[in-house]
Amino acid sequence: MIQGSWNYRTMQGAGLGFSLIPYLSRLYRGDRAALNASLGRHAGFFNANPYLSTVAISAVARMESEGAEPEEIERFKRALVSPLGSLGDRLVWARWRPLCSLTALLLFGLGAPWWVASGVFVVLYNTVPQWLRLWGLGRGWWNGREVGRVLMSSPLRRLPDRLTIPLAVIGGALLPPLALALGGTSSVSPILVIGAGLAFVVLGYWRPGFAGRLAALGLLVGSLVFVVLEKSPW
Repeated sequence: MIQGSWNYRTMQGAGLGFSLIPYLSRLYRGDRAALNASLGRHAGFFNANPYLSTVAISAVARMESEGAEPEEIERFKRALVSPLGSLGDRLVWARWRPLCSLTALLLFGLGAPWWVASGVFVVLYNTVPQWLRLWGLGRGWWNGREVGRVLMSSPLRRLPDRLTIPLAVIGGALLPPLALALGGTSSVSPILVIGAGLAFVVLGYWRPGFAGRLAALGLLVGSLVFVVLEKSPW
């Protein structure tokens, strides 16, 4: 529910405060004034990737249990906004969601029923967000105010780059069934497809960065597979 009351003033602040209610209610049991004051502070500005917001939730709960000063907790929360947003957006929005979408499209292009492709997307996509939520709860609680340092050294920071390889391969593999579906075997020239693949390779190696080269190589492989499919008797 962290985005249930999203707004332009506090972003996810109300959701963060709501998520902390069960813990703060036990922590300040019998002290209604302290509970209200704590919830009022935590309902202020906060914004991060929703799947990694559990890092901040559990770390703030840990700091509250240790009696940290409200000003320190507020500075801590604001310091987590950028790293949690950047890491989560790169991992989920820029890598994992496109990878799951292309996988579902590839299955559909290869003849799988629409409900199978859709089901694979839903199940596959939700595995990473749910794991991130649980991972964030554990990391935030055990590391507390040191969780920022743990995030900087975590293997999770390298995961978006590693997902570039399967993203490029599946993107290239999607080219043959897409070309067959759009043009058919009689209207799409193999020379044109191979030429397009080679052009992508040139652009990929011209553009700096390993990701562009992988994407270009994946498209070339997809072009070659297309030719094999077109010339095969089946």
